[in-house]
Amino acid sequence: MKHSTDRILVTHAGSLPRRADILEKLAAKQAAFDEPGMAERLASAVDDIVRKQVELGVDIVDDGEQGKIGFIPYITERMAGFEIDKEYKPLPNPWSTSKEGKSFPEFYAPGHYSAGPPRMACTGPVSYKGHKQVQRDIANLKAAIKGKNVAEAFLPSVSPTSVADWQRNAYYKSYEEYLFAVADAMHDEYKAITDAGILVQIDDPHLVTQWITEPYDTIDQCRKAAQMQIAALNQALKGIPPEMVRHHTCYGINIGPRVHDLELDKIVDLILTINAQAYSFEASNPRHEHEWQVFEKCKLPDGKIVIPGVITHSTVVVEHPELVAQRLVRFANVCGKENVIAGTDCGFATFAASKEIHPTIVWAKFQAMADGARIASKQLWGK
Repeated sequence: MKHSTDRILVTHAGSLPRRADILEKLAAKQAAFDEPGMAERLASAVDDIVRKQVELGVDIVDDGEQGKIGFIPYITERMAGFEIDKEYKPLPNPWSTSKEGKSFPEFYAPGHYSAGPPRMACTGPVSYKGHKQVQRDIANLKAAIKGKNVAEAFLPSVSPTSVADWQRNAYYKSYEEYLFAVADAMHDEYKAITDAGILVQIDDPHLVTQWITEPYDTIDQCRKAAQMQIAALNQALKGIPPEMVRHHTCYGINIGPRVHDLELDKIVDLILTINAQAYSFEASNPRHEHEWQVFEKCKLPDGKIVIPGVITHSTVVVEHPELVAQRLVRFANVCGKENVIAGTDCGFATFAASKEIHPTIVWAKFQAMADGARIASKQLWGK
């Protein structure tokens, strides 16, 4: 994985707005891409989104998750052992029973969120069957970056914890047994990506959002759960070089009060035990911008990289490039400039039809991020 050796490199958290024709097919089913002509259409969409990233100054690009309805539910078409959860009763919104929803019931009232994709339940042994789909993603991204000025490429892939927490267990004797079975299955996807010479990004928001959603009374209870989940992830990453792995965590809520977000200093030491070289996290919204100071006390291990969010999905306000530069310089001063890559707090369409941030605003934010990285690079390297 490349460091920022002579300038601040620019990347993002993975998910990007889908093209209209792709959204139409995703609304039907992801398997619609097997229909005649759809494979070519998806490849074209990936090429378009890579081209857009390059035009906006992004160095480390991905496929924007063009072929995925969401960063979690996509996986159920790639894993055996799941079926529609007939017992699942959708809540008025995903946060209604959380600490956040209970603190701000009026804000999180019904109608604030649209219905999400159907949930699945694990009803049999979990195994990976998505080899065709992941190879399609790999081939599309490789074709799209060919001949373009990119430093590296990555593909996002969901964490075992996010799968196990999203899809109900109705087969295994315990959550732990279920989680580690999912981890063993996800290894196939992670390894396929890295064997192809592409970085894998583990999307792992549930590692920290569980503090909001689960009835933990203490941080220690949450940390104990996180240690088991990290053990499962490291098992899934077994045999994969850490320098081929990025880890991303975030807080799930996009636009909201977010007073119950788990503070970074409560879990950063555990995150750094994940077998990855780079760590992506929220750092540019009003709830987390101050947390660059965490790395003054928790030193970044040698060879590791931080990818702090310097633009956010939590507001439609487009960040000023000078502010982006200030954020990057702060991290450079405490982590070392060569160990900092500019990133985003989260994806901008983690579920395909998300309308919280209009695509035109996403691209304006990306331009601000690239411009801010150039300003920071000039300050840090003097050129």
